[in-house]
Amino acid sequence: MLIQDRLGAPAGGEERALVVTVPAAQWRELAGFAKETLGCRYLSFLSAVDWKEEGLEVMARVENLDDNVSLTVKTRLGPGESHCQSLVAVYRGADWMERECYDMFGIRFDGHPDLRRILLPQDWEGHPLLKSYAVDTPHPPYR
Repeated sequence: MLIQDRLGAPAGGEERALVVTVPAAQWRELAGFAKETLGCRYLSFLSAVDWKEEGLEVMARVENLDDNVSLTVKTRLGPGESHCQSLVAVYRGADWMERECYDMFGIRFDGHPDLRRILLPQDWEGHPLLKSYAVDTPHPPYR
């Protein structure tokens, strides 16, 4: 079944961009549905936003390149919550993107095969893209 039939996406090369927000418990399930049923086999990006009082939001964009359709999947983790399901089992490309989110935001992706820092040294304290991270936090000199 083509994605046009399923979601009414336009034909003729016109792009269709969809945005879906799901509870964190359905994050991996929707990604699997998008890949297997909708044909969104390409993970374009995975990132996060710190909305301070509202908590963290994780988002991923997956695409069906044949039908020119993109789907942005979002989930809110809530204040003080920092766990999300890993998408590595669905999209292998999520591996390093999830590691970057862990490094910068402190989000722990449950089920990730190798969740560790990717940009900063292992002894770095804190997560620089959190709104609570002080800009003037002392850190060791660059090595």
